[in-house]
Amino acid sequence: MSSRPAPTRLLLTAALLAASALWLPRPAAADVYKYVDGNGVVNYTDRRPTSDIDYQVIVLDPRRAAQLDWSSVPLNLTEYSREINAACRDSGVDASLVRAVIHAESWFNSDAVSRRGAEGLMQLTPGTQRRFDVHNAFDAWDNIRGGVRYLSELLTRFNGDVRLATAAYNAGENAVLRYGGIPPYPETRQYVQRVVTLEQRYRQAL
Repeated sequence: MSSRPAPTRLLLTAALLAASALWLPRPAAADVYKYVDGNGVVNYTDRRPTSDIDYQVIVLDPRRAAQLDWSSVPLNLTEYSREINAACRDSGVDASLVRAVIHAESWFNSDAVSRRGAEGLMQLTPGTQRRFDVHNAFDAWDNIRGGVRYLSELLTRFNGDVRLATAAYNAGENAVLRYGGIPPYPETRQYVQRVVTLEQRYRQAL
């Protein structure tokens, strides 16, 4: 007999996760892990599974990301090369910047979901997905294509300034225009520095 769970069990688990994200109080951010147990049931938890369980981090605690030394974290030079290179050829964006953004946004996890609802490798919000005709944010090609098109548009709007373009990618174009530069948000300033550091490292390594 198959141990595959009934669809209703998977739907119930997903529904409970969505409900907790929307309604339960979250006094502090935390990583969220996804794994499939021995019965084939998909589980979500904020406790790191034991080392014998194959799991994915689907939400990265932004506080932990801010504490990492991005000048020394291992680079990912090979994953999604075909999709990245194709999108860069179409949009004229440098692959080193795209890899930096993917690394900073999702750590190359195509199933990543933020607490604000951004999805996939380049963490596209529902509005950005609609704007760039992304049909499945968890499909690597669809996500990267949309994210690179957005980066290309931002680079054009901000005259090729990578810092301003990545600030807009994080905080929104209007915030950058309103402040006449990188907004004074700690998260955005940390994000820009993270991407710039990674972009320089990828440029040297690729």
